[in-house]
Amino acid sequence: MPKTNQLSELLPQHRRRKTRIGLVSGGLGAYWEQFPGLLPKLKESAGYVTSRFQALEAEVIDAGFISDAPEGTVAAEKLRRADCDLIVMFAATYLTASMVLPIAQRAGAPVLVIDLQPTPAMDHATTTTGDWLAYCGQCPVPELANVFRRAGIEFRSVSGYLHQDSAWERITRWVNAAAIRGRLRTARHGLMGHLYPGMLDVSTDPLNVCAQFGSHVEILEFDDLRERVNAVTEAQVADRVELAKEIFTLDGTVNAEDLAWGAKVSVGLDRLVHDFDLDSLAYYHRGLAGELHERLGAGMILGASLLTARGIPMAGEYELRTSIAMLAANTIGAGGSFTEIQALNFTDNVVEMGHDGPAHLKISSAEPLLRGLGVYHGKRGWGVSVEFDVQHGPVTVFGIGEERDGSYSFITSEGTVTPGPLLAIGNTTSRVDFGGDPGQWVDDWSTTGIGHHWALCTGHRAADLRAAASLLGLQHRHVEL
Repeated sequence: MPKTNQLSELLPQHRRRKTRIGLVSGGLGAYWEQFPGLLPKLKESAGYVTSRFQALEAEVIDAGFISDAPEGTVAAEKLRRADCDLIVMFAATYLTASMVLPIAQRAGAPVLVIDLQPTPAMDHATTTTGDWLAYCGQCPVPELANVFRRAGIEFRSVSGYLHQDSAWERITRWVNAAAIRGRLRTARHGLMGHLYPGMLDVSTDPLNVCAQFGSHVEILEFDDLRERVNAVTEAQVADRVELAKEIFTLDGTVNAEDLAWGAKVSVGLDRLVHDFDLDSLAYYHRGLAGELHERLGAGMILGASLLTARGIPMAGEYELRTSIAMLAANTIGAGGSFTEIQALNFTDNVVEMGHDGPAHLKISSAEPLLRGLGVYHGKRGWGVSVEFDVQHGPVTVFGIGEERDGSYSFITSEGTVTPGPLLAIGNTTSRVDFGGDPGQWVDDWSTTGIGHHWALCTGHRAADLRAAASLLGLQHRHVEL
């Protein structure tokens, strides 16, 4: 497989905008005259906090250092105009809830309170009152939590010291969660074709997506793709075939005509995504008797996989919620490949999972294979399909469930992809060990409200996704054997 940097050059990542973090620091202004050396110390700590946030891949809107409630109101207005994905309040020393509540109420984004004292512990023998006050950022945390609760605002906090790695890991988790919130609330999801017949669980109300995530759902026809595929030139097809040969191993079952058709559809898909400014696409079309729309639906896999690797996830079978989960996973660098249960292996205690159709090429364990298929199981059409397993090591399965009242939930489970025998039928297949009986895992996973499909992600990401669910106001369910 091409090296990661080479694959990134061949398939550059699609981005809409950077994660937007609002940052405000503060302390009680009554202290400044009493202890003249305190404010400079606190501002030095605030400067370090600012630099740490600026080092993350985010746009930081720094509202400065506040000392009283009116300054908190000014900061709230600045952050409101910035349209932040997350607001971080650094309690450098004690401050009152009246300074922070206006920010939480008016700034239009979830708030994370952080209190990071200068060092792991005070030197008690030499510490003066002014020195001690630089260590008491934790003092107002219960006060703020109480006021947030009574005001109906969800409270989140990270307590620690300035250079504590574990504290910054927890803070970074919230930044990752903010990245997911920001990505989903600005995303444009394509929905093309129609529901796979009988698959009631994947039915998703576009209004519900808009209401709960802030996303836009663009309803597309296969005709929109047809006209763009019709406009693809022979030279563009040849270029796309060469790209496929750089990225994939071509199995002997791949014939030139089917590869060329997949390449032509791929170029048309790129144009469709560009013209409608899409961040994801869920699709399905049954077709009949080899007519053009059937051939379009069957020719999607190559182009859909290339787009997914670029951060524009595509899911078959009209699986809008799964394409959204794939987008969220990709936002935090976890890939996210279209997945379902394929079989259980009780000898090796693994769940075999994957899918036919589009896959996330950047998380393949080796160079992905293109295999030619004379028939797609359960679907009309024929052509080339992608085959690989996900990188061996820790993984997370992540899907979006829908409740009876229409509310969404983030559902996760963590396991490990292990080496071993795999299907060779043009599907992605990974052997996932969840640490126990695979049948028990299927039972527990199924009772969460998950649907037929989900995203298979690299790394153990449940904590990031739990934090993202919190910022989005959703439930999080986790399965662990």
